[in-house]
Amino acid sequence: MRNKLLRHLRESAMLSPGDTVTCALSGGADSVCMTHALASLQKPLGITVRACHFNHRLRGAESDGDERFCRALCEQLAIELTVGGADVAAYAKAHGESIEEAARHCRYAFFETQEGLIATAHNADDQLETVLLNLIRGTGLKGLCGIPPVRGRLIRPMLPFSRAEISDYLAENDLSYREDSTNASGDYLRNRLRHGVVPLLKAENPALLSGVAHLTDTLRADEALLEEAAQKALVPCASGYAVAPLKAAPEPIRRRAIRMLLRSVPKMTAAHVESVEALLFSSDPSANADLPDGLRARREYDLLILDSAEGGSFSPVTLPCPGEVTIAETGAVVRCGEDGDGLKLPRRLLDGEITVRPRKSGDSIRLNAGTQTLKKLMIDRKIPALRRGTIPVFEKDGKVLAVWGIGEDLNHLPSPGEPTFTITVTEKEASL
Repeated sequence: MRNKLLRHLRESAMLSPGDTVTCALSGGADSVCMTHALASLQKPLGITVRACHFNHRLRGAESDGDERFCRALCEQLAIELTVGGADVAAYAKAHGESIEEAARHCRYAFFETQEGLIATAHNADDQLETVLLNLIRGTGLKGLCGIPPVRGRLIRPMLPFSRAEISDYLAENDLSYREDSTNASGDYLRNRLRHGVVPLLKAENPALLSGVAHLTDTLRADEALLEEAAQKALVPCASGYAVAPLKAAPEPIRRRAIRMLLRSVPKMTAAHVESVEALLFSSDPSANADLPDGLRARREYDLLILDSAEGGSFSPVTLPCPGEVTIAETGAVVRCGEDGDGLKLPRRLLDGEITVRPRKSGDSIRLNAGTQTLKKLMIDRKIPALRRGTIPVFEKDGKVLAVWGIGEDLNHLPSPGEPTFTITVTEKEASL
């Protein structure tokens, strides 16, 4: 398997010489296999491998045992390990999410703070289960594409490998791993599929995994082409989007474009897509349609506009440094620390409070092109009106230090060699 993985990583260009790859290490069979294999390939690939472990604190002593196991494994492999954790049950209750949703949200927010590429150990069997789950719940083309091999900094190097291949690798290398007791529970649909349905399907077609891999690869290429066409139908104009290109687009492209437009709308459904589509063809040039959470879509003659009766804003919060804070209204997590990719500011600014707030009338920022108001900048950068009031602005002593997605104010940049800190924002993924 090691040689197959080496060949796959070279051919896929998933990573490059000089990259740092942080393995998401749970302690389970898949992540142990991935971490061990990648660590052994550091020299051939010219990469640096490290690991991170997230303790969900859901299984008491068992969760703590997983953490100890991961520490011991990384010490044995001589690779760096970063450990994080959260009270996922409390987070789920506070945010009205299921335990599974909350665990994923907390875990991936932790991954975002890690260095370099983040490797998760999803395999070919996980891919099959994900496609089946999406089919059962109801899905379109995107759901049938399954787990993408690469999404931003996230990479999935183990997707070509089955659980059987992973088990063989562990046995050949005499590697132990941790068993998550919840994997045997019938309370989760994925487990019921894994233990009950998938074996029957494999009995009917022993080549099922390779067939599904071919399906997802093919559909992913189709999806990319359709997404490109839909994006071209979304033509930003001032505070909205041009109606004419959307009306002219074929219905499948038009509806896809509308779904792209509504990604920031929570709990969006097919009915909402249809109501927005109806606005495009309405004879009323000022027609509007209600969307979840007090949002709305409306026509202004030749423009389609998304906005909120309440302006789409949030209450100011104080940013702990180091530390993190969640913006309750949007679900975005703002972090302050020494490392990472984000807004870089001089550490001397940590003397006193930094406030995270929405933009205010008259806000301006000095960039390379000169000083401009945030209102003009957001219009020039074609940021939808629906989003402008939710973009975090960082302020200290009444002065704008930086704006997420726009940059740092030149008046507050660090001097060469001056110690810095980093601010990052992780937005809550929309439910589509």
